[in-house]
Amino acid sequence: MAIELTLPRLGQGMESGTIVRWLKSEGEHVAKGEPLYELDTEKVTQEVESDAEGVLLRILTGEGEEVPVGQPVAVIGEPGEEAPAASTDAAGASAAVPAPTEEPAPAVASAPGAVAEAPTAQPVARGPARTKASPLARRMAKERGIDLAAVRGTGPEGRIVAEDIERAAAGDVELAVPAVLETPAAPPAPPPAVPAPLPAVGLPPAVEVVALSRMRKTIARRMSKSWQAPHFQVSMTADVERMIELRETLGNATPEGGVRPTYSDVVTKLVAVALMRNPAMNAHYAGEEVVRYAAVNIGLAIAVEDGLVVPVIAGCERRTIAEIAVARQDLVERSRSGSLTAADFDGGTFTISNLGMYGVERFVAVLNPPQVGILAVGAIESRAVVDDGEIVVRPRMELTLSCDHRAVDGAQASEFLATIKQLLQQPTLGL
Repeated sequence: MAIELTLPRLGQGMESGTIVRWLKSEGEHVAKGEPLYELDTEKVTQEVESDAEGVLLRILTGEGEEVPVGQPVAVIGEPGEEAPAASTDAAGASAAVPAPTEEPAPAVASAPGAVAEAPTAQPVARGPARTKASPLARRMAKERGIDLAAVRGTGPEGRIVAEDIERAAAGDVELAVPAVLETPAAPPAPPPAVPAPLPAVGLPPAVEVVALSRMRKTIARRMSKSWQAPHFQVSMTADVERMIELRETLGNATPEGGVRPTYSDVVTKLVAVALMRNPAMNAHYAGEEVVRYAAVNIGLAIAVEDGLVVPVIAGCERRTIAEIAVARQDLVERSRSGSLTAADFDGGTFTISNLGMYGVERFVAVLNPPQVGILAVGAIESRAVVDDGEIVVRPRMELTLSCDHRAVDGAQASEFLATIKQLLQQPTLGL
């Protein structure tokens, strides 16, 4: 019996995906668990395995087409079996036109031997054609009050995609031209003569025009969504002399061939301890409620060639610094090689962004929704400070915490950041 394979949900928050490439052709045998197609989601591109074994009878979704989670993408069955007609939901199916009811033709008197004329077939009235648009584009258009009929699609076969809606919302869009104009517009009156304008200086010639990659488009969309949350920031400076000593001690104790902990690994562990002591920050904002979590899953912002990814180290509160170092190195290597999977991005409860290795002293990181907080970590710098009435040089680190004010207030954020500062200055208190 033929089986419809639907688009699976591969990660938290996934609503749709784009099939990049089919790895099997119609008529080929497919084993259960064998890669069937490559899927591009907002976070990662990965192979999707078949849920059933048989012959690929029909491909329902073409390459480059975006489909929502749960929509059928292929049919698998027995050899020689006929594939059923593709099923579509009410939103995507065109309404079937009922056949007109046949009525007897009225009797017409005619001369003997005359041939009766066949009644002229009347055209069946059909409704307007449905605008082609991806499910995500339809939802975005509805939320922003944009008429899909007035947007020109740039997707396959003129399909409207999410980027077209974003351009329409920004006013940078070419409107679709109606197919029929009922009344031709009168020719405009010639404009009055005006003096020739002075020559404009204009922009210099473009050196290069770089098209946005899918990752870059996803970053732009997620950052736009992030700024919908009311942000606020609090900052503190920590003396990290003892943290440096701890990292050197751990590095010296690392066996040959092992992963030497970095400052980021130490910070990750101490932030996890601070989150356990301040559970209001280890949470997601969910509209009418705030969901707090018992485990600390920290996302690490990692720069890659096309942009930025935030894979997650789960259970940081239970891991040692050495274990966090191994997990971090694995994520960095797979981020750079493009081999991360959707599972690597799931379940994050808090995010750390560290630009200290670039010499950045302080910066403000943008929230990673639905998380309620993200910590920006700056470089370690030697600074002159007053200690017990004397000017001394101490290693200092700037910390800036961004919070979602819908879920967290200034006092909660300040207490959490103070806990991190205390642990950085006395790391043995958290180990």
